[in-house]
Amino acid sequence: MTESTELEAAAFADEAAAENIEPKKPKFDRSIIEGPLGRAVWKIAWPTMLTNVIAGMQNVVDQILVGNLIGYKANAALGVSNQIFILVIVFISSIFIGMSVFVARFAGAHNVEKVNRTVYQAFLAAVFIAVFIMAPLGYFASPYLLDLINADPGVKAEALPYLRVSFAFSIGLLMYFMTSGALRAAGDARTPMVLGVAMTLLNLVLNVILIRGLGPIPAFGTVGSAMGTSIATGLVGVYAIYKLWSGTWVVGFPRGQGWAPDWSVIRSLFKFGLPSGIQGIAANIGGFLMYGFIGSVKNGAAAQAAFAVCYSQMFSLITWGSNGLMGATAAVVGQNLGAKHPDRAFAAVRTGATFGLTGSTALGLLFFFFPQQLLAIFGIREPEAVQVGVELLRVLAFSGLFITTALTYTGGLQGSGDTKSPLYISLVSQVAVPLGICFVIKELWVLEPIHIWLAVLAGHMTRAILSVARFLQGKWRSIAVDIETTSA
Repeated sequence: MTESTELEAAAFADEAAAENIEPKKPKFDRSIIEGPLGRAVWKIAWPTMLTNVIAGMQNVVDQILVGNLIGYKANAALGVSNQIFILVIVFISSIFIGMSVFVARFAGAHNVEKVNRTVYQAFLAAVFIAVFIMAPLGYFASPYLLDLINADPGVKAEALPYLRVSFAFSIGLLMYFMTSGALRAAGDARTPMVLGVAMTLLNLVLNVILIRGLGPIPAFGTVGSAMGTSIATGLVGVYAIYKLWSGTWVVGFPRGQGWAPDWSVIRSLFKFGLPSGIQGIAANIGGFLMYGFIGSVKNGAAAQAAFAVCYSQMFSLITWGSNGLMGATAAVVGQNLGAKHPDRAFAAVRTGATFGLTGSTALGLLFFFFPQQLLAIFGIREPEAVQVGVELLRVLAFSGLFITTALTYTGGLQGSGDTKSPLYISLVSQVAVPLGICFVIKELWVLEPIHIWLAVLAGHMTRAILSVARFLQGKWRSIAVDIETTSA
């Protein structure tokens, strides 16, 4: 065989081998940084939005059950308890915002090792915080937190055991938040959707049984809702840990690098996440303290019940979707910055805002034209509660347009690593503006519920304007996000 013949045979063999070997599938979904942008945003947004809506509907069912079985004071108890619990858990879970920033960047750069290191360190920090800080402190601080918001004695009696159970068994919910955030930032929004739907269905079944009672199981009333939620989230949390350990998801725990805490990574997570945690407090502290103003008006219990149902539940139909868009824009922006596509990141936020405004307009029309029918679903039929509820829903019909814009652009800022600007914006728009308006009116005139509802609207308008303005400045394009590389 001649030399040329040997070379031809070798080339033929290489071609045949190439035809029989399939290219290795990328670890992360590349459609986030390539192809149609609207499809990329929607691919992450719709599972997240659906998950939020289904999970939120469980709270709606709880409000319907306790409102019809116990009364509007139970509605108020769930409302104030959830406001307090969310206020605390948003701060504790701030580390997951930092985790998502890093995971999105590293997934965009296709760095599997850094993605998994980030997720594992976030897991260690979350377990410690949930078990050794949140559970004991939350349990003993619950009665004092309820006193801060001027809870009616009947409302407090219903809320205290609910709140204590929620704090004591919060670890399952934190595990779900951590897992969902990591998967979504890596481009997989469908797995969190499946987990969320399973958790919500299990939660719903347990809550119906534990609130009402069934056979030998007694009726636990309001606290039964917290018990069902704790069991459901705990089971999902255990499953999520197993999947992360097995390495069958797009994210998982790293192998061959030790299991001890890496304090440099944890500090980095808090560096980016802590401002978002404080922002979450600012975003919720307005509602937390607003309950104090609401409780101080005439028929305060009825007004608190209307606020719990209209704002915490029905308006959440808008905020659930908007939070889904916020997570989607954060993931798309982060991955595209990691892939060195800043212009695509910019366009993704505008695309997400368009989706959000379409949905909030449709729901706003429903709030404005059918408020009494919506309130009746929750058992709100007392004339004083209906009156303030109708006023609130009609104000929220306009407020939704601003909050969906604000949240979408907040996602763009956070996804880039700019977590400080949303913090400052929230301090102004959700603390200073609405609470300042209520304080001034209370000092100079007689504070009425409609004044509080308009103060909420003013806060949402301010947040939208400031969020859009900050994003358009473009300083987020130059933010560096990274951790040190370790040897295998």
